[in-house]
Amino acid sequence: MNKKMFWSAALCLAIGGLVFSTLSLAQNADTDPATKDQVELYLRTMHSHDMMQRMMDAMLKPMHQMLHDQFKKDGKQLPANFESRFNKMMDDLVKAMPMDEMTQAMVPAYQKHFTNGDINNLITFYSSPTGQKVLEEMPEITSEGIQAMMPIMRKYVSEWQERMQKEVKDMEKTAPTADQDSPAPTQQ
Repeated sequence: MNKKMFWSAALCLAIGGLVFSTLSLAQNADTDPATKDQVELYLRTMHSHDMMQRMMDAMLKPMHQMLHDQFKKDGKQLPANFESRFNKMMDDLVKAMPMDEMTQAMVPAYQKHFTNGDINNLITFYSSPTGQKVLEEMPEITSEGIQAMMPIMRKYVSEWQERMQKEVKDMEKTAPTADQDSPAPTQQ
């Protein structure tokens, strides 16, 4: 092999190795686990703190309505201001939630389930106008969805409660008495 062929072959190998290692690095960037910093950037891009607060606020209205409906259904005699006081306690509970701590607690779960590439794609999407619209509209969509589901959930829970009460009554009818259950005392 002459020198010119040798250097040409060496150059081809070097270029091939460079291309291979570049592709390998690019592939690893997409398959490596997401870093804590990447996940935090993603959560900031999503405005996760504000989003969680808005979602909680959106859920309060249907929760207040459900509580009102339950009090009305139960027909219990409660103090006149009980419902408003209880609603305020629920509101205060939600407003005082440690959103920053809760957000930080989620980081490892994102790292476990998403790669570096996944998080970068999510950041790209949520940085786009459509992604920002999703973030803007999601609390209201969630609230409307919960309100639409409440009658279905109330009906389901009511039917479930009736079935459970019937099952308990049936079990009580067929349950052995305490005398039948316990072993007879042994004679010494």
